[in-house]
Amino acid sequence: MVRCSDGTLYTGYTNDYKSRLAKHNSGRGAKYTATRKPVTLVFLQRFDTKEDAMRREYEIKHRLSKKDKEALISSPLNLIDRIAAIRPNEE
Repeated sequence: MVRCSDGTLYTGYTNDYKSRLAKHNSGRGAKYTATRKPVTLVFLQRFDTKEDAMRREYEIKHRLSKKDKEALISSPLNLIDRIAAIRPNEE
């Protein structure tokens, strides 16, 4: 999930979050984010299969309110801090 420059949240799935983030910030990631750059990665969760990731994307997009999404960003499910701690020079 990324936070757009206007404060809105955009949710998607990818197998390469760094590349996808760069695409969003170059204006080629999604129509929604193209006019709302820069975007910042605020939530990251990993799944074993594409199907599981797509299911979770749907749940976040269509079943969670913005308040629920903000809570998710602050939750232990968010892998951003753990990835940065493991590979601080790559983030």
